[in-house]
Amino acid sequence: MTVMTAWDLFEDLRAAQDETLRATRGHGWRPGQQFTSGGAPAAWAPAVDISERKDAYLVAAELPGVKADALEITFEDGLLTIQGERRFAHDSAEEKMHRTERYYGAFRRSITLPSHVEADKIEASVQDGVLQILVPKAPDVQAKRIRVHAGQGHTVLTQDVLTPDATIKDDR
Repeated sequence: MTVMTAWDLFEDLRAAQDETLRATRGHGWRPGQQFTSGGAPAAWAPAVDISERKDAYLVAAELPGVKADALEITFEDGLLTIQGERRFAHDSAEEKMHRTERYYGAFRRSITLPSHVEADKIEASVQDGVLQILVPKAPDVQAKRIRVHAGQGHTVLTQDVLTPDATIKDDR
């Protein structure tokens, strides 16, 4: 079993960002804006913040004007995908648009996370145009604190075996 560390996660994220920047160099594109390739507009991608705490990963996505029932969130093989659609709200014949800078239509954003998360416990909520997704880590991969005991002299660990899940097993 390959265990992905937080470092691997962010290296993967940096690689994806670098690839995007190389592909869009000179186009002035940034997350949250629509990317065009060869003159044809593609789906836009909302800007996201990704953070980590000891028990979970947190993803926040800017989605003003998107209703909860217009969102689809999936997690498969370590890939968290947010997709949906923001509809254009000004389709009135009585209203003339002078400038439209926000993006409408289908959007999609995929984020690579370690696969050792509790997929069935992922929670999502939307408030004030920000989608919050809580992705709990599996308990066996959460950092564990090891207590240090003060004693006389030196302590020799005898018959202690390091198991594949990185916990110390005492066979005494």
